[in-house]
Amino acid sequence: MVKKYLANTWNVAMKLNKRNILELIEEYPNQKILDLGCDDGSWTLEISKKAKSKKLYGLDIVTERLNKANKNGIKTKRGDLNNRWPYPNNYFDLVHSNQVIEHLWDIDLFAKETKRILKKGGYSIVSTENLSSWVNIASLILGWQPFSITNISFNHGGLGNPFSFYRHKKPKLNSWTHTRVMAITALKELFENYGFTVEKTYGSGYFPLPAIMGRIDSVHSHFITIKIRKK
Repeated sequence: MVKKYLANTWNVAMKLNKRNILELIEEYPNQKILDLGCDDGSWTLEISKKAKSKKLYGLDIVTERLNKANKNGIKTKRGDLNNRWPYPNNYFDLVHSNQVIEHLWDIDLFAKETKRILKKGGYSIVSTENLSSWVNIASLILGWQPFSITNISFNHGGLGNPFSFYRHKKPKLNSWTHTRVMAITALKELFENYGFTVEKTYGSGYFPLPAIMGRIDSVHSHFITIKIRKK
């Protein structure tokens, strides 16, 4: 029952998180948009619709998912985000990533590459899980692994938390493990230290309270989203 309840509240929080992202997207035609970790491109199309632009690019490491994104009209490339990204300098108006940065080892490279490929005045929207969410804090108090970093093994899911969604489930891909889960203060400071201006922050998910409470207190929300701009 507890797992089912947590799964339902997680889904509601994720839906609100996506609405938060769409709210931050600027609407003007012909902007070049890169979706990092684009998967099959279905969410990329939602971004395109809100942005009113069809200049869509996607980068992912899973070939099967890229093939599906390509069929959705997205110009895809295969690449590892822990390495230099295969795009020229000052190329994109928007670089978007949702639930991606927490999977990477080199977050400094992530910040530097985002800055490199963005045009001057371009912006990025970064969304991830929040280490300082109340549900993660409660897990630590109980002596459990925080929910956001139970998928740390390539072979054994849900380590250290009896209510983890991934309990006793082997991750389908090694790239799905979490390595760099941050609190919102760290996420903001990471990009500020690389010269970005943080323009807006949103939260979603406030377990066990309604997800909308995360909009009031993003510091302890489960999902965090920031909008940053290249100066």
